[in-house]
Amino acid sequence: MTLGDLVARLPGAVLTGDPRLLVSEVTHDSRRSGPGALFVAIRGFAADGNSFVGAARKKGAVAVCSEQPPAPDTPWVQVADAREALAVFSAAVLGNPALSLDLVGVTGTNGKTTTTYLIDAALRAAGETVGLVGTVEYRIGTRLLEAVRTTPESSDLQALFRQMVDAGCRHAILEVSSHSLALKRVHGCPFKVAVFTNLTRDHLDFHGDMDAYFAAKRLLFDTLLREDGHAIVNRDDDRADQVLRACKGRAWTFSLSQPADLSVEELTLSLDGTLARVRTPVGPLELRSPLIGRFNVQNLLAALGAGLALGIPEEALLRGLGSVKGVPGRLERVVAGQDFTVIVDYAHTDDALKNLLETVRELRPHRLITVFGCGGDRDRTKRPLMGAVAARLSDVVILTSDNPRSEPPEAILEEIRRGIPPDRAGDSHVIVDRREAIAKALEMGREGVVVVIAGKGHEQYQEVRDRTVPFDDRQVARDILHRLAAPNGKR
Repeated sequence: MTLGDLVARLPGAVLTGDPRLLVSEVTHDSRRSGPGALFVAIRGFAADGNSFVGAARKKGAVAVCSEQPPAPDTPWVQVADAREALAVFSAAVLGNPALSLDLVGVTGTNGKTTTTYLIDAALRAAGETVGLVGTVEYRIGTRLLEAVRTTPESSDLQALFRQMVDAGCRHAILEVSSHSLALKRVHGCPFKVAVFTNLTRDHLDFHGDMDAYFAAKRLLFDTLLREDGHAIVNRDDDRADQVLRACKGRAWTFSLSQPADLSVEELTLSLDGTLARVRTPVGPLELRSPLIGRFNVQNLLAALGAGLALGIPEEALLRGLGSVKGVPGRLERVVAGQDFTVIVDYAHTDDALKNLLETVRELRPHRLITVFGCGGDRDRTKRPLMGAVAARLSDVVILTSDNPRSEPPEAILEEIRRGIPPDRAGDSHVIVDRREAIAKALEMGREGVVVVIAGKGHEQYQEVRDRTVPFDDRQVARDILHRLAAPNGKR
């Protein structure tokens, strides 16, 4: 597109320079600013993109977009909001690919990943080619890409949409994080279905308080949901009514405990999975799934509602939902020949940890050992709350490093420890090294014991100061279990 045509897409944008300049791509990364690029300078939290204008121009960027006044001898687009401009311009240059997709957005504190996997499986069971964007991975049909963040920056997201359309996808399923909503990464994306899973304490380091956190989530429903769209809302959450009032289009609720559009009439939970008779807007349906736990029943109801809203045939919908045996790092079992159960899970908030441990408690273990920590440079208010939850629901708690980042891990663990009641202090241990902490827990393993390793789930790294080092809870646990099983293994 010409620079002039591009600027015309954003009211209030002011161009200084030749409007006939051709723009072939839009980027916020000066390192990717090749010939024909429009470089959008975003003032970030760690660095200001305006400091990299010179570097972008040297790489071949034909013009710069910024909230700052024009620089001399530089084609310049001045805007009020650089993040909004990045979203609008990157979509326009790529032919607005989101308009060729039925977008399904899932937002909430917990359950986003599992719910998106379930919806994706249901669409695939119906013969659809599907795109998926989330915490664990990005999918374009059958092609898998590494996930950089839950919801990519808008220019990267639009590039994924372009690839999806080119690959024949008609649907894209997205985990929509609160950060992505607040930072306009999904600005201008019209969602056909929007799912609200729940809202519990998280990301207060970024949002400040729960009301601001919820306000970001609500944007999916009052700003981005299409007029002919469909909202699927968890009636069991305290914020449900506020979400429903914000909704454009039609809304269905789901619930485990009260009247709703999708509600459970009969429920059987076991180690083998879930069997539920569900009341739905299209009549009663029988849902069978290998997923376990009440919180997964909520995820199943959310996905069932989304599937019905998308018009997926009932047989394919139920078959697809039933085909998901698990999601990486979500209640994932580690099996290495041991006679006890080891579970790795991403739970990193007090509510998620409570749901996880309550689910494990329903399995009636003789002893429950929980290993977890909290990420550094993130919401500190949840740390003692997680300590309290772990102490209440576990027989033994082992506190250890998660991703400490720039914080001293000992200080993080002390804040978690403050939530553990004094009468439970004897049942808790502090082991800073995560590998040693996991080994300590597994050495306690016996028949009837369940060891839960929480917080990192699918992650294959650990962020320590300014380094990212390889670390996968699942592989570490396997390695230790194999060592313990060796003839001279320590037990």
